Amino acid sequence: MSLRRRVPSGAYSDVVGELQGWADGRLTVRRRDGSVVEVAEADLVAGKTVPPPPPRRAPRS
Repeated sequence: MSLRRRVPSGAYSDVVGELQGWADGRLTVRRRDGSVVEVAEADLVAGKTVPPPPPRRAPRS
């Protein structure tokens, strides 16, 4: 999933990863590198699901 949030400076920042949870006004997202990011629901501007990447093709020989 892709989340767009507003940061304290007023700019926007995107978080892309797998939604792990949404409770008590906080969304928890695990990024591809394994790091976990929490986004306050109040800072959420937009969100959308992102399909998984297509499987990699075997190299041609």
